[in-house]
Amino acid sequence: MRRLRILVLMHEDLVPPEQLNGQDPKHGEWKTEFDVVSTLRKLGHNVKPLGVKSDLGVIRAAVEEWKPHIAFNLLEEFDGVAIYDQNVVSYLELLRVPYTGCNPRGLMLARDKVLSKKLFSFHRIPFPDFMVVPQGRMVKRPKWLSFPLIVKSATEEASLGISQASIVQEDDKLKERVAFIHQSVGTGALIERYIEGRELYVGVLGNGHLQVLPVWELMMDKLPDEARRIATERVKWSRKYQDKYGITSREAKNLPVGKAEQIQHLAKRVYRVLGLSGYARIDMRMDGEGRLYVLEANPNPQIAQHEDFADSAEKADYPYKELLQELLSVGLRWRPAKVA
Repeated sequence: MRRLRILVLMHEDLVPPEQLNGQDPKHGEWKTEFDVVSTLRKLGHNVKPLGVKSDLGVIRAAVEEWKPHIAFNLLEEFDGVAIYDQNVVSYLELLRVPYTGCNPRGLMLARDKVLSKKLFSFHRIPFPDFMVVPQGRMVKRPKWLSFPLIVKSATEEASLGISQASIVQEDDKLKERVAFIHQSVGTGALIERYIEGRELYVGVLGNGHLQVLPVWELMMDKLPDEARRIATERVKWSRKYQDKYGITSREAKNLPVGKAEQIQHLAKRVYRVLGLSGYARIDMRMDGEGRLYVLEANPNPQIAQHEDFADSAEKADYPYKELLQELLSVGLRWRPAKVA
């Protein structure tokens, strides 16, 4: 295996310490960054972590000084704005530096949940009925959009702004929740028909030739009876909450015959429709009748060890070291000019 010079891009507040000095990386905010950096070094690569916040100059300086073979992109924002991560990737392309993860056009299309749904509609990909309320606008719910509804940010990721209160049953509550998204999250509000059912995730790797990982499921069976089974901020990020209610993810069991293959095929269609590359996780819901609804695509998903993407990859015979090596290989094969 070729030894690479790898520039690992991450938020400047998440650069892991060179020496742990008794710190447990499992509980650090920089767990993902630590897992990636330490594992790449175990693979024998020469690794340089680089903290980035609001200055592209630090990337250019590192590239000119160190001449990396590839950048491992862990940035989820730039200058505090989630949708600006696509501009960092565009900058890497201008610098002729290969990178892991998704291309800028794919990031732009997937981050804009409204635009992606319009593409889904054209390609006959199933998704929940929806409407969007831009900031500064009032809600006027059309009659065809029936309750219950779920209200979320139109652009933010990681369940930001999603709680049990996100599901509404009447117009007054709908207006309150839209105002919350506008004021507290600071984005437009996406209103979707709420789909009662199972929360499914499908990992996909590749550029032209795609590998689809086993269907994964977010298990929320032990939540209080009155709680809706949705991936709220607490469900996704609070270890205390997860431990209290036994929230975990695992390979989806007891699917109808042929359903796993149908889900994986749908995930590949979404990946291609949005022009994604590198790796992504496609989020879906399946209702009680087995109908599938695509919620969104997440390019460059959480890549920490023992999280759902890495766990599903391990099930597909990609232990964590092999997974990261495969992401490097996929990144080195990507050519922007080949985007259709």
